[in-house]
Amino acid sequence: MKNKESKTFSPQARANSFRYAFKGLKLFFTTQHNSWIHLFAAFSVIAAGFFFSITKTEWLFVIVAIALVLITEMLNTAIEFLVDLVSPDYNELAGKIKDLAAGAVLFVALMAAVIGVFVFGPYLLALIS
Repeated sequence: MKNKESKTFSPQARANSFRYAFKGLKLFFTTQHNSWIHLFAAFSVIAAGFFFSITKTEWLFVIVAIALVLITEMLNTAIEFLVDLVSPDYNELAGKIKDLAAGAVLFVALMAAVIGVFVFGPYLLALIS
């Protein structure tokens, strides 16, 4: 982004901000295999939410969990790109940075699964009873 754009407000600058953001989303969903796994999981959970008619509060937990997983995966991707840019050759510290970012995604995904158990567990138990 040009320095001039960041100092002054203009409709064009705001439109560019959105264009760059959508470009980032497109990059994420067209180049990252894990994005498709997370999207499949998200759509599956959303379908289950409609199937079981979960409450508004449960929807909030589900939506926040989905958002956190996708956001964390996007940030992980950005960190990986940045690390590859500044350290194209093997570097032990760069590997640790990437591992930590991937660990953050795993942790958030596990917490989302825990939320899923709390939200959908009672519905599943009632269904099989």
